[in-house]
Amino acid sequence: MKKTIFMYLFIFALLFILFQYMNEKKIFEMQDNKIESLTNKLEKAKDSITVLSEIVADLNYFTLQGNENAMSYLESFGFDSNNVESLVTNQIYDQNLKEGNNPVIPFDGINGSMKINKLKFLNHKWILADFTDGTYWGEMLLEYSIDEKQSLNLTTVASLLYPAN
Repeated sequence: MKKTIFMYLFIFALLFILFQYMNEKKIFEMQDNKIESLTNKLEKAKDSITVLSEIVADLNYFTLQGNENAMSYLESFGFDSNNVESLVTNQIYDQNLKEGNNPVIPFDGINGSMKINKLKFLNHKWILADFTDGTYWGEMLLEYSIDEKQSLNLTTVASLLYPAN
C-alpha cells in the first residue's frame, strides 16, 4: 500500500514538474518575443529621431540661432543672439498694439487693420514676417539693424499680399 502511494506521489510530482516546465518555457518565449519586438521598435524610433534631427538641422540652417556666422557677427558688437531676437520680436509685436495698421506693413488693411502674426529670423539682418487683417494676408521680408543704444531700425525690403479666394 505504501509503495502505491509513493508511486502515485512520484507520478503526481513528475507531472507537476513537467507542467511547471512547459508553463515557464511558454512564459519565457513570450517575454523573449516581447523583448525582441520592443527592441525593434526602439531601433525604428532611433532611426526616426536621427532622420528628424537631420531635418531640423536643415530647417535651422536659415535661422538666427542656427547660423553660426550670424551669431558671431552679433557677438562681435557685444550682442547676444537670443537677446537680439527677443528685443526685435517684442518691438515688432508692440507695434501691433497701436491703433490702426502696423507701421512696418506696407499695405492698408481692407477688413480691419493689418497686424503681424508670425516672425522668422533668417540671420542677423533679415526677418520673414506674416501679416493679416483677418481676411487678407501677406508676407514680407524685413531688414533690421540695432545700434549701440539698442534702437531698432526696420526696413521693408519686399512684400506681397495674397489675393482673396
